[in-house]
Amino acid sequence: MTRTNRRIFLVQVAAAGSALAAGGAAHAQARVEETDDNAIALGYKHDTTKVDSKKYPSHRPDQKCNNCAFWQGTPTDAWAGCSMFGRKHIAAPGWCTAWRKPG
Repeated sequence: MTRTNRRIFLVQVAAAGSALAAGGAAHAQARVEETDDNAIALGYKHDTTKVDSKKYPSHRPDQKCNNCAFWQGTPTDAWAGCSMFGRKHIAAPGWCTAWRKPG
């Protein structure tokens, strides 16, 4: 391999690695929107204080995504995964009808 070909190869490898890293970061940050079909079906809100208590009488203000059995992050994460929403992240202070007490 000549010096020129080696340089081109190394530049291409570096560019491909950067593209993969950027794509992975974008995917990891996908967030649930309240308008997503699954969010609507589960009554999901980013903020538990915005939940309609007449529509969801079992809701309590102390029920938040980050204290739910389905929360996949730490209690201090602002956004994390949830078993109900696949690969998309949900907000820590959020709520949906699938909320369950841990344990």
